[in-house]
Amino acid sequence: MKKIIASGNRASGRLHIGHLKLLEHWASLQDEYDCYFFIADLHALTTEYQDTGKVAEYSRDIFIDWLSVGLDPKKSHLFVQSHVPAHSELFVLFSMFTKLGRLYRVPTYKERLREDETHSLVTLGFLGYPVLQAADILMYRANYVPVGLDQVSHVELTREVARDFNRLYGDVFPVPDVLLNKTPNLPGTDGRKMSKSYGNCIYISDGPDTLRKKIATMFSNPERKRRSDPGDAEKCNVYAFHKAFTDDETLARIKAKCKDASIGCVECKRILLENLVEALSGPQEMRRRIEGDPGYLDDVLRKGREGASAAADMTMSNVRKALGLW
Repeated sequence: MKKIIASGNRASGRLHIGHLKLLEHWASLQDEYDCYFFIADLHALTTEYQDTGKVAEYSRDIFIDWLSVGLDPKKSHLFVQSHVPAHSELFVLFSMFTKLGRLYRVPTYKERLREDETHSLVTLGFLGYPVLQAADILMYRANYVPVGLDQVSHVELTREVARDFNRLYGDVFPVPDVLLNKTPNLPGTDGRKMSKSYGNCIYISDGPDTLRKKIATMFSNPERKRRSDPGDAEKCNVYAFHKAFTDDETLARIKAKCKDASIGCVECKRILLENLVEALSGPQEMRRRIEGDPGYLDDVLRKGREGASAAADMTMSNVRKALGLW
């Protein structure tokens, strides 16, 4: 039997090109593994509970992004987290034995609290989101979780929950390992982390005109104040994007020409624009086709929900038996 993979995207807005390589990595795994990919709309509520009006729209947009880059409903289980209520039940059961002290030590929890000036995130749901994440992954008895390097620590609590459950109630869950996507994270157009909250994202769905405007304003090489100044491409925000979307030969040429000032930032950005337009043209054409056929999306959602629910029912039957629930 194939090993099992489970992972998801939080329903917090359209996906940016920082997600593109991760999604392409997911797509490459579909023939080798039994894959469960979900839109984490319940996770979105941990921070957006005061204004939930966009969660359904964001879920739909992400689903279309998935399909546009090659996630295949014939090969993978593609579904929305809240469409499988067993996720919430397993979260409750896991919360019965997960220690609060462990949750308080989660690095992202402490970081987000420091950023939260209104104290809106001091909630049970936000504190417990790693336990819900564990339920999402362990529900499908996943052997692996495909993540980037920056997310490896997030999976460790899931591993702890699996080990604790097995120790307390019997061997029910495999302890999942990470499956690394080694593509480096892309910065935002301003050099900071690419984030919707910073307004510095380039989205998978951005068309050529939007791409042109965003790339034109990108923070570039700080050493090149004049066209004639030599630069270090490795310190350049634009070059970070070239590493992901430019072929090796052109990449080496850009690096050398930046060093001897024989190429300027405007020309460098023009090459990047051409490469991005080409890389995103396929997904954007697929997006247009999917948006023109709403019935297709409904069918994919139904099929994904049915497949995920069948697997979840089997897991929950074993969980209830292990816990001695009637």
